[in-house]
Amino acid sequence: MRNLISVFFAFVLIATNACKPIQSDLDDIQIAFLADSHLNDIYVAFEDCDYKGVFNPANEKYVNIRTMASQLHSTRIFNENYFALRAALDDILKRGIEFVVLPGDFSDDGQPYNVKKIREILRSYTSKYGIQFFIITGNHDPVGPFTMDSGKPDFLGKDGRPQAIMSKEGFYNSQLPHDHPVVVTKDVSKLGYEQIVNILNDYGFFPQKDYKYWETPFSSYNYEDYKFNQAVFQSSISQRSYLVDSLGRRLPDVSYLVEPVDGLWLLALDGNVFLPSEKEDNNFKRASVKEGGEYSNVIRYKPYLIDWVTKVVKESERLNKTLIVFSHYPMIDFYDGAVEELKSLFGTGKMQLHRVPDKNIADQFAKAGVKIHFGGHLHLNDTGIKHYEDGSFLVNIQVPSLAGYPAAYKILTIKNPGEMIIETVKLDSVSGFNNLFPLYEKEYAYLQESGAEDIWNKDILSSKNYGDFLNWHLKELVRLRFLKRDWPEGFRNFMLNADGVALQKYAGVDKIDTTVSFKWAGFDMIFDFYRVLNADHLALNDIGSQRIAQYKSIINAELTKSCAHKPDVDSLSVDFHLFVRVFNDLLHGEPSDFFKIELEKGIIVDINPE
Repeated sequence: MRNLISVFFAFVLIATNACKPIQSDLDDIQIAFLADSHLNDIYVAFEDCDYKGVFNPANEKYVNIRTMASQLHSTRIFNENYFALRAALDDILKRGIEFVVLPGDFSDDGQPYNVKKIREILRSYTSKYGIQFFIITGNHDPVGPFTMDSGKPDFLGKDGRPQAIMSKEGFYNSQLPHDHPVVVTKDVSKLGYEQIVNILNDYGFFPQKDYKYWETPFSSYNYEDYKFNQAVFQSSISQRSYLVDSLGRRLPDVSYLVEPVDGLWLLALDGNVFLPSEKEDNNFKRASVKEGGEYSNVIRYKPYLIDWVTKVVKESERLNKTLIVFSHYPMIDFYDGAVEELKSLFGTGKMQLHRVPDKNIADQFAKAGVKIHFGGHLHLNDTGIKHYEDGSFLVNIQVPSLAGYPAAYKILTIKNPGEMIIETVKLDSVSGFNNLFPLYEKEYAYLQESGAEDIWNKDILSSKNYGDFLNWHLKELVRLRFLKRDWPEGFRNFMLNADGVALQKYAGVDKIDTTVSFKWAGFDMIFDFYRVLNADHLALNDIGSQRIAQYKSIINAELTKSCAHKPDVDSLSVDFHLFVRVFNDLLHGEPSDFFKIELEKGIIVDINPE
């Protein structure tokens, strides 16, 4: 009888384990996240024209690069990130990381020569070192669902002058008498979905034989009956589309789920939404984002995606898989709760405020069961978390860009099923970052000779390393673009004419420090505000502990003095108070440098506190 009982319980144990597979050992497995590399192949040889670019005496090579002026008016650089991508991949290689995720905007604008260059680079790291890459699309790849003509008027040409390069004749008419003749090549067109994913077909978009499992929102099979040949058949772009209008027109969605190694599920969400153009038949444009973030359009026009995510989460729990979700767009407020103050100070159309997700975005994905999401798009470093009464939570991790301050990437280490470690790696050292500086010298000379206004600061060419270069990029971006477009005129003029001593007095600091350490300009505080806005905790070392302490003394005095406003308070006082409140919020956000996520408790713990 005792033997029969033993056999019975053994049978029950086997049956129970059969229902819930044992997860493979994922302890200490690492995944690197590289967002917004915006690769521009500066050494491209165009396939359909003989234009070589400009000769660089520094290395005796021809290059096709954009002007420094264009870089310093953009939220991203266009040229030096070519070297940064390889530097990041080399660093990942040294760390022995086998899985790399690119959550969108891997190309400059989805041009053929840039997408092919991405493939060439990734192939080399896969074939030589066995690194596996997984990609999802961003708003720059594709720019539209189908291939379109395009080009740029601000490549750097001979003698430091701009050079227009377009994909077809007559697409650009020069307005300047000294412009070079337009170069025409199809290589600068913008590719659509099908062309991009077919070029990058090895990187998650389609099933591979060595994947343990792969599916899309449109797959008809499940985990138990998975067959590679069936997955291949259902992976065609023609079978991965959603209805966009009453005429029956459909557009691609290249979301996918992949299990590259036993127990690890990577869920890639295509957050792009395109709508029929009102002006042109059979043409489509990106859905506008007036407020509420890109995912507001996903929920409105692609509701099936939430249903699929819910299904995937339930399946991951049933099968005991570790699920990591990534996409290009954020799911949670990335301004540390300072959104309303930012709107009051700058207006709803500034500071990327329209990209801040509505509260219901996080609610829906948390309700679906998502716990960890990695996003890009914003070119900033941040961690956000939302908790719910039922114990659920969602952590949104914003991965910085390689093409802006701070150049960095994230490493996820799965310590065990209940603990994730997130490390942020800055790329201050990038070999070759200053190779193009001799050409910028020529551009600067041309701008001076032509009497151009608002010429960029030549001191950027004295940058000692890549981190220093991107500090300069942000500094010039603030001076040349943000201050002019975003800031209220009165408050801007007040800050630019103030210094540290004057700001202490205005804030009502008890003991005014008039020593030389407080003689910094108001612009310095504005610039450091943007550094914290972009880099979060990564900015603290760049700014320095002394300066941070000085800012905090001003912030604390102002917040203590006037925590509430009366109707008759002047606008300058209101603006200054809003400014320091935002600055304070940004300094006290969730850990974003080196931290762990405890999944059972739903908490974030700083591993490297100040």
